[in-house]
Amino acid sequence: MNHFFFISFCIGIGVGIGGGVVIVPALIILLDVMAFLPAEQVTAVAVATSLSCVLFTSLSAAITQVRAGMVNWLVVRRWAPFLILGSYLAGWIATALPLILFRGFIGLFLLFVAFVMLTSWKPGTHRQAPGRLPSALLGVGGGVISGIAGIGGGNVVVPTLIYFNTPVHRATATSSTLGVPIALAGCLGYFSVGYGHDLGEGMVGYIYLPGFLAVTAAAVALAPLGVRVAHRVESQPLRRAFGILLVLVSTRMLYTALAVSP
Repeated sequence: MNHFFFISFCIGIGVGIGGGVVIVPALIILLDVMAFLPAEQVTAVAVATSLSCVLFTSLSAAITQVRAGMVNWLVVRRWAPFLILGSYLAGWIATALPLILFRGFIGLFLLFVAFVMLTSWKPGTHRQAPGRLPSALLGVGGGVISGIAGIGGGNVVVPTLIYFNTPVHRATATSSTLGVPIALAGCLGYFSVGYGHDLGEGMVGYIYLPGFLAVTAAAVALAPLGVRVAHRVESQPLRRAFGILLVLVSTRMLYTALAVSP
């Protein structure tokens, strides 16, 4: 019964998929409640499973953006190797962190995303795209953040590119393209750090296969419905509603970080 409920819940996550910022906290909450994994494994499993879902759900978006010619390939060439490196290392870093820091980081990151959603922040017009060294540093840092938070990078790459006055549509397109290697590298990182350890039935490294299959299948099957609904709702109310949801989720995440600490 527990596994049936788990898979049903994962399908529900997939139906309303909003990327890793939705999948990670939802899986953490569910895995905490179901309690069929050791508490110290739950966060890493949720993050790794989220990255595996984001890898497949973001692939079609990346292909569409490439075909539309909206991708900034200079940014992709400069950032991709370092984003991949940072995202791969994230699995090793995250699983070595105390649980309070791991969950606390995710909670604070979600608060940052909520702030971006709830405000009308705009960058100064004088900022220009960074050079090679700043791009490398931003790439490694962005990859680590994406890998620890369990996202494809959109909530890191898009605000960063907009900060440097990249038009929002090109920032989104470039982020979609970079999201695939970020998620893949993150998956490989969590697989590598968990390889050879008996983490339980259905686990590949830290990726929980039943959750991955349920979320991905639902997301792929019902993505067109989600897109149609989103297009019928005005963007500003949608951003605010999502921002408020993230505030609630991040608050709970920070609470659980304190609750699970020794």
